[in-house]
Amino acid sequence: MTEMRRTLGVLRADAAPAPLGPAPGLDGLDALGGLAEQARQAGVEVDLDVRVPDGTLSPGAALTVHRIVQESLTNAVRHAAPAHCRVTVEADPYEVRVDVTDDGARGSGRARTGGHGLVGVRERAMMHGGTFSAGPRPEGGFAVSVRLPQDGTRTTA
Repeated sequence: MTEMRRTLGVLRADAAPAPLGPAPGLDGLDALGGLAEQARQAGVEVDLDVRVPDGTLSPGAALTVHRIVQESLTNAVRHAAPAHCRVTVEADPYEVRVDVTDDGARGSGRARTGGHGLVGVRERAMMHGGTFSAGPRPEGGFAVSVRLPQDGTRTTA
């Protein structure tokens, strides 16, 4: 993992050094100090629904889900707060589904941060053979949707 993080650091020269502690997983979504709590403290109301039976996800898939939710909530805080955000993570024997929607106002003139956020989410989904979509919702707000196959084969779009 350390070598992979170093490689990614070289590929993204503006990236901060990666922490070398244990990789986060699903337990970091709503734990004390977890992602949902951090977003709430920043002004985003978060409803988190995680339906993943114990042992269903590999550590790599759990880390991928954590990072997808992290980036989606970060975007809600940066671009939509104050807002209501719904995060749903579900898994069955065939696939893992991650859906993050918010109702925040997002204008076409919002400031771009120049980050790698949604690009990174897409890359993570593709690395696991999954699908990714993101964009404004017709009723307002924004949605991110990722599907990851449990066996690493490509999902149908």
